[in-house]
Amino acid sequence: MATGNPNLPTLTPINGVKIATVSAGIKTPGRRDIVVFELSENSTVAGVFTKNRFCAAPVTLSKKHLSETTAKYLVVNTGNANAGTGEQGMSDAVATCETVANTFGVEANQVLPFSTGVIGEHLPMERLLSAIPQTKDALIEDGWVDAASGIMTTDSRPKGASVSFDFNGQTITLTGISKGAGMIKPNMATMLGYVATDAAIEQNLLQALLTETATNSFNRITVDSDTSTNDSCILIATGKSGVVIRSAQDELYSVFKQKLQELMILLAQAIIRDGEGATKFVTIQVENAVSQQEALEVAFTVAHSPLVKTALFASDPNWGRILAAVGRADIAEFDLNKLEIYLDDVCIVRDGGRASDYTEEAGQAVMNQEDILIRINMASGSASETVWTSDLSHDYVTINAEYRT
Repeated sequence: MATGNPNLPTLTPINGVKIATVSAGIKTPGRRDIVVFELSENSTVAGVFTKNRFCAAPVTLSKKHLSETTAKYLVVNTGNANAGTGEQGMSDAVATCETVANTFGVEANQVLPFSTGVIGEHLPMERLLSAIPQTKDALIEDGWVDAASGIMTTDSRPKGASVSFDFNGQTITLTGISKGAGMIKPNMATMLGYVATDAAIEQNLLQALLTETATNSFNRITVDSDTSTNDSCILIATGKSGVVIRSAQDELYSVFKQKLQELMILLAQAIIRDGEGATKFVTIQVENAVSQQEALEVAFTVAHSPLVKTALFASDPNWGRILAAVGRADIAEFDLNKLEIYLDDVCIVRDGGRASDYTEEAGQAVMNQEDILIRINMASGSASETVWTSDLSHDYVTINAEYRT
């Protein structure tokens, strides 16, 4: 199940990026589950990664390689996370990079590895390594759609977006793909995300752009409050457009950051729309809080409440569940009599209780919608934050109960 438009938008190739998607049969025979990105000379690469202490071997190795040199290739496998696999898991990640390096004639530390899938099982290395050489003849510039499907696990559909804009007569393009449907409460980025642009941006500036835009997109989504061991998001700048962003003071910088943020939000929201078992896309907007931290605490407390999420699945305007979640958020005291809670434009809580003009019919009309806004006015400051989440359905339980079967 999923919400919104199921069709993948047109994904514009990025000059300087070629992609191959092939089958290793890691979990499902015949499935194309290996993706390799080839980056042109002089590309810059930035990354953000999970803060889960049990981070997967490929996460540790990708961070190490990024600190040593500039990446030339990315290799992604699905069907197995290579997490919780100890020394062998690291050896397998290293062997994967070495095989890519030997295939394309680069150094092993110029390869960034990524894995996603079941935790605690070792990679079927014979199948994986034998498939990698196939990618050499399969590289194409227009490979984004295949890659979007190739990185999926429990996703019901591929996710991607492209944004182009003109600046002083020159066109800049950004394209990205993401994957994720469960174990989603990122603590840096999303489960897997790859974004590229044809602008030229030096590495430190690129890293700052990625960190900020990931914070305001992937770090604002949650399906089930679980942070993956494998979360990784990569931003690539090939420079092939000839447009150079030299510093944060450039006029182009702010325009580019806005467009990148738009793209990142689209990719993040696509994950929520395809949340495991999702039937609702829910925006939780907290406004007039004392601080951004307080606003996020309230928003995520509501977003993670099983009682709120099951009421959303049932289309039940049980406003008391929202009120109770706000009340247990770990924040300082606030004036209950000033707090207001809305379903879209329908006020459900005011003056410390149910709004005097609220009707069950009005609340029901909002809850029947596929897209729902929960707006919480703390009336205690000027900070605002927005979080996106989904409901909690029978299918979510079924998908995760049967994940390894």
